[in-house]
Amino acid sequence: MQEIFTANNSETATPIWAVTPAALESWEVEHAGHLAAWVTTSNFKAEPGRVLLLPNSSGGVEGVLLGLGTGDDPFLFGALLNVLPLGDYRLADCADVDLGLATLGWAMGAYRFDRYITKGEEGKECARLVLPAGVDGDETSRLAQAIFYVRDLVNTPAADMGPYELEQEVRTLAAAHQADVTVIEGDDLLDQNYPMVHAVGRAAALEAAPRMIDLRWGTTGPKITLVGKGVCFDTGGLNIKTGNYMSIMKKDMGGAAHVMALGQLIMGANLPCQLRILIPAVENAIDGNAFRPGDVLESRKGLTVEISNTDAEGRLVLGDALTEADSEAPDLLIDMATLTGAARVALGPHLPPFFTDDEKLATSLSQAAKQVSDPLWRLPLWNGYDAMLDSKIANVNHAAESPFAGSITAALFLRRFVEEAKSWVHLDVYAWNPAPRAGRPVGGEAQTIRALFEVIKTRCAN
Repeated sequence: MQEIFTANNSETATPIWAVTPAALESWEVEHAGHLAAWVTTSNFKAEPGRVLLLPNSSGGVEGVLLGLGTGDDPFLFGALLNVLPLGDYRLADCADVDLGLATLGWAMGAYRFDRYITKGEEGKECARLVLPAGVDGDETSRLAQAIFYVRDLVNTPAADMGPYELEQEVRTLAAAHQADVTVIEGDDLLDQNYPMVHAVGRAAALEAAPRMIDLRWGTTGPKITLVGKGVCFDTGGLNIKTGNYMSIMKKDMGGAAHVMALGQLIMGANLPCQLRILIPAVENAIDGNAFRPGDVLESRKGLTVEISNTDAEGRLVLGDALTEADSEAPDLLIDMATLTGAARVALGPHLPPFFTDDEKLATSLSQAAKQVSDPLWRLPLWNGYDAMLDSKIANVNHAAESPFAGSITAALFLRRFVEEAKSWVHLDVYAWNPAPRAGRPVGGEAQTIRALFEVIKTRCAN
């Protein structure tokens, strides 16, 4: 990550004033003269994310105004790095601003996905921010790096981020933290009883063979197990996606990217826990041996599963992975997946739902989400919808025929594979920004990992 912070606390750093429309009025009174006149001339109204450079008498920048609008988006500071000239800047008179989140927002604005940019155009320098008093620059950098990690993994095209490449990313992560990795690949999945992972991924090319990736780190403390959906590309299988629904399916391994980044935070902070990360990595491809609607699959748990739609493949690979994770009765079991369009219909792209029967966990997660401005929303594991998954020929149908409550029924399916874990939560993330926002460009996005990290830190401390 670029050097975007400085410990220099010199008053020569250019001041940044972050203002709401109400605060702007007071600011103009305090800065009456050429600065206030320039604000009027520029018709600056403190609109959210709008940046106004304030000129000095010699043609330089005397200061910067950042519009906060209603003040409910702490990451608007991410808009600054796109427009500020090189130099050092400091936050001035930001009494109503969470400085930690503002600093993280600044860092988020430095993100560039330049893997495929022509040589010589990548890696442009950025302005630097004087770290505000009380803000931990190292912690902020670790959080930003985790966010960038998710974005990079999700933004990478499937041709360069298939199951094999995802495995190599996990191995690199493990090597950086002295963790252990084992992988079960191809037909060995059948020998070692991961039949649903094998069924979903068996139609892919040999180099993209399905695999179960298993990382372990730490030997003491609570057992924290993370399971991430690693569907590196999703055609929909024989229920092939139509129209443009396939266009961003490189992001269908977003759950895997999220648990990898969360694991990076846990290991980087050296939290006292026994961490395990399980990623079923597959490509849901089409070939003569692809699994079919109407098939009945065996599962690692022993339940038979009727297939109603091959485009609902993520819950199948998660089912096998959750069964293995649950076998160790972890203290906290978290699964993350880009699982259902129904979640986006219900809550939109920026508010991921989570599901748990653990009231204490639900409360702590909601509180942490608010504390660190990492939004999520609890949806119910509504038992009344469980019958939607009934099958006439198998133990369970993996996807309801009804168009209603799709995110809930998917979570109910996953719950069937969790019995021994002391606490379990499922998160249905989108992992994508469909439109740009300050510090959050179009493309891959990290969601909920900062809130989860706060919960895990607390559990490890206790």
